[in-house]
Amino acid sequence: MKNLIIVFVILFGGCSHKINGPDYSEKAALGSEFHSKANDLMISSQGKGSTLAGLEIAKLGGNIIDVFVAVSFAISVERPQSTGIGGGGFLLYYDPHTMDVPVSLDFREVAPISAHQKMYLNSKGEPIKGKSLTGIDASGVPGLVDGVLRAHKKWGSLPLDVLLRPAIKMAKDGLIVYPELEFAINYKKDDLKKFAGSQKIFFHPNGNPLKVGDLLFQKDLAKTLELISKNGRKGFYQGEVAKKIIIASKKLGSGFIRPGDLSTYKTKQRAPVSGSYKGHKIFSMGPPSSGGVHIIQILNILENFDLKDRLSAESINVTSQAMNLAFQDRAKYLGDSDFVKVPIKGLLSKKYAQELSKKIKENSIISEKNISDTTDPFDYESSETTHFSIMDKQGRVVVSTQTINGFFGSSVVVDGTGIVMNNEMDDFAVKVGASNLFGAIGGKNNLISPKKRPLSSMSPTIVLNRNSKDPLLAVGTPSGTRILTCVMQTILNFLEYDLDLFDSVASLRYHHQWRPNYIRVEEGGFHRTTKKQLEMLGHKVVKKNLGCRIQAIKKEGDQLVGVSDPRGEGSSKGL
Repeated sequence: MKNLIIVFVILFGGCSHKINGPDYSEKAALGSEFHSKANDLMISSQGKGSTLAGLEIAKLGGNIIDVFVAVSFAISVERPQSTGIGGGGFLLYYDPHTMDVPVSLDFREVAPISAHQKMYLNSKGEPIKGKSLTGIDASGVPGLVDGVLRAHKKWGSLPLDVLLRPAIKMAKDGLIVYPELEFAINYKKDDLKKFAGSQKIFFHPNGNPLKVGDLLFQKDLAKTLELISKNGRKGFYQGEVAKKIIIASKKLGSGFIRPGDLSTYKTKQRAPVSGSYKGHKIFSMGPPSSGGVHIIQILNILENFDLKDRLSAESINVTSQAMNLAFQDRAKYLGDSDFVKVPIKGLLSKKYAQELSKKIKENSIISEKNISDTTDPFDYESSETTHFSIMDKQGRVVVSTQTINGFFGSSVVVDGTGIVMNNEMDDFAVKVGASNLFGAIGGKNNLISPKKRPLSSMSPTIVLNRNSKDPLLAVGTPSGTRILTCVMQTILNFLEYDLDLFDSVASLRYHHQWRPNYIRVEEGGFHRTTKKQLEMLGHKVVKKNLGCRIQAIKKEGDQLVGVSDPRGEGSSKGL
C-alpha cells in the first residue's frame, strides 16, 4: 500500500496542497473587520455591534469583565439565532497577576427538577422525533444571566445599568438583518411560525420572514434587559419575567420548568482542565464540556508523531484517527462530573495518549466493527452557538462560548419577554446509543437526570507562552461537536506548523467524530491527489462545511492581534 501511495505522489504531484476554497486574502488585511492590531484591548466576536458595545464600555473605563458583560448581553440581541438570555454558556477568565490558573464558570443550562429519562421516549421506548428539539419541553433551565452577573459581581467595576445600555439600545432601535440571520430565519421558519411570540419578532405582519436589509426590533427583550439592569438576577429568575416563562412552560408544553427551577439555579465555579503541547500550557473547559478534555487528548496523541506537511495525506490520516479515538472516549466516559465519575486525569494523561497512539496506523486506518454509515446526522445539524475572546495589555483574558443550541433553540419566544428559549435538552442522551442534533453518540453518563447539565463540546481555551504565565492565545468557536476539532486545529496550526494567527484560523479544516466513520472536510476540500491517497488508506472523505467561526487573539510583545473567522460576519477590533 505504501508503495502505491508513493506512485500516486510521483504521478500526480502530491506535494501541492492548494485549497480550492474561498480566497480570504482581502479579509487578511490588518485594519479589516476580521484582522486587526491594538495596544490596550482586543475583542473578537461574531457580532459587529457586540464588538463595538464592548469597546464602548472600555472607553468608559470598564475593566475586561465589564467588557465581557456588555458583549454577552449585546450578542444576545445581535445573534438571537445563536445565543441569548434563554440559554447558557461557559467562561474562562485569567489574570496572570493574581491567578496561577484561569477561573472557569459553568452557567450551562440544567435539566428541570421534573425531568426524567423517559420524557422524550414513546411507549415502545424509542425517541419521539423532534420532541427534544422543538417546543418549550426541549428547554433546559437558562443559566446565562446568572453566570454573567456572577462574574460581574466578583470582578466587574461599572454598574449594570451602564453595561446593559448598548444591548438595550440595539434591541429597542433595531438591527439590520444580515445574511446569516436571514438564512437562520428561513431555515427554521416552519418551527418559528408555530409560536406567536416568535412570529411577532421574526416575521412581517403579512407572514413573510424578515430578510437582509430589514430591521429586527426586539422591544420586549429590551424591557427584560431593563429589568435585569435594575434588579440584577431577580429581574430574570423571579418576578414578572420568571412568571411568564412558567406560564409558557405550562401553556406550550408539559410544564417541566417550574418556579423552583428558576429561583434555585446556580452557576458553578470549576477547575479548568489543563495540559500542554510542546511546552505551551493549555487551559480549557472541563466537564460538562467534553471539548477541553478532548482538545488536550488529541494534541497529546499527536505529540507522538512527526507531523510534517499540514495537508499531506500522512498528517491528515494521523490527525483524523486521533480525533476518532477521542470521540470514542467522549461517548464512553464524558458527562456531568457532578453526577458521574469522569476519568479526567486518565484522559489527559500523556501515557494514556501514548498508548492510544499505538492504535493509529500510518499506512491504514483503525479497524472498527459495527459502524454504520447509512445515516448522516450532519444533514440535520445546525452550526449555532457563539464565541468571543477578549484580551487586554495587562495579559488578562476572557474566553466565553454561549448558546441556545440549534438555530433559535426551541423556536419558542416567551410572550412578552423577547426571550428565545434554548433546546439544550437535546444535548443529553435521550437513550444510550442515540445520536443528537450534531450526530454525537449518547452514552449512559449523559442520560437525563433532574438538575443535571447536558454534555457539551463548547471549548473556550487559553494557551500560555512556553514556561511562562503570560497568555499567548485566546481561542474558541461555535459549531457543536466540531468545536473541539476546529479549536484543536487552530492551536496545531499555530504551534506545530508555525502559521500566523490569520492563516491558523483561515486555513482548510477537517473533522472526524468516530460515527459516522468518515473525514468531513469543508468546501474547497483536499487536493485531488491527497484525497485519493486517503481513500487508498481506507478513509471515506465527505465534503461539507464545518460551521466553525473561530474568534482568536494572540499577544505579541506589546501588541494584541485579533482575528474573527473570515468565514463569518464577525468583527475583531481593539483600542
